[in-house]
Amino acid sequence: PNSFLDAIIIGVQFNHPIHFLARGDAFNKPLFRKIFRLLNMIPIYRLSEGKENLIMNEEAFKYSKEILSANGIVLIFIEGVCVHKHELQPFKKGAARIAKESKMLTDLKVMPLGIAYNSFERVGKAVNIIIGEPIPVNNLLPFEEEAKNLLHFNERIFEEIARRIAIPENNSESNKIKKHFFFLPGIVGFLLHLPLYSLLRNAVRNKTRGTVFFDSVLFGALLLLYPLYLLTVVGLLLVINAPLFFIFFILLIHPLTARCAVSWRAEIPPYS
Repeated sequence: PNSFLDAIIIGVQFNHPIHFLARGDAFNKPLFRKIFRLLNMIPIYRLSEGKENLIMNEEAFKYSKEILSANGIVLIFIEGVCVHKHELQPFKKGAARIAKESKMLTDLKVMPLGIAYNSFERVGKAVNIIIGEPIPVNNLLPFEEEAKNLLHFNERIFEEIARRIAIPENNSESNKIKKHFFFLPGIVGFLLHLPLYSLLRNAVRNKTRGTVFFDSVLFGALLLLYPLYLLTVVGLLLVINAPLFFIFFILLIHPLTARCAVSWRAEIPPYS
C-alpha cells in the first residue's frame, strides 16, 4: 500500500538481507540503477511499462531463483501495484512463476505477510505487520497443470494475506497516556524541525502531485538530508561561538524530541 516504505519496514524485521522486486521503470536512469542494485532491488516490468521490457522479467525470475537457491529471501509485492488502500488488489502471476521455477529447491517456503498503516501520508504513523507461518511451496503447487497451479497459488496466498491485514487502532488507555506524555517534547521536536520538514514537504508534494508516492519520497528525502540539517545547525552555533556543552545539548535534543513528535503523532486516532 505504501511503495518502497513497505519494503524498508518489512526488511528491518529480518536478520538476513532481503532482496525484493521493484517496478522496472525506476531503473531507467543509470545512477538510480546502481543505487537500487546496492539496495538489493530487482527490476520487474509490467505491461504498462512497455511490452518490449517484459522479456527482461526472465532475468528477474532467474536472479530470484539464484537467491532462493542460496537460501536467501525474496520479498514480492504480489499485487504488482501501489494504491493507498488496505483492500487487496488482484494478484499478478510473477510470484507463482518464481515459486514454480524454484519448486525443486529443498525446504523452499512462502511466508505470507500483511502490512497496514493508520495513515498513508502523515509523519508519525502506527503500522501493523502480521507474519504468517511459512508454507512449503509444494503445498501451493499441487497440480500437474501449470494454469491450475498458478491459480491455486494466488488463491491460497490471497486468503493468507487478506486475514493478516489489520489497520492499527489507537483507542486503548495506554495509547492515550502515551499521547499526553509525548505532547510537550513532541511540540518542541516539531518546532525544531519545522524549517526542514516544511521545506521538504512542500517540495515533495509538488514533485509527486497526482501520484501515491508522496509519503515514501518524503521519507527518503528526510532520511538523506537530516544529517546535513543537524550539521547546518551545529555550523550556525559554531559561527556565533556558542559553548560546546550547549552545541552538544542542541545536537542531542533534536533527534530525541523528533522521536517524541513522531510517537505523539502516531497516537492520534487513525486517519485524523
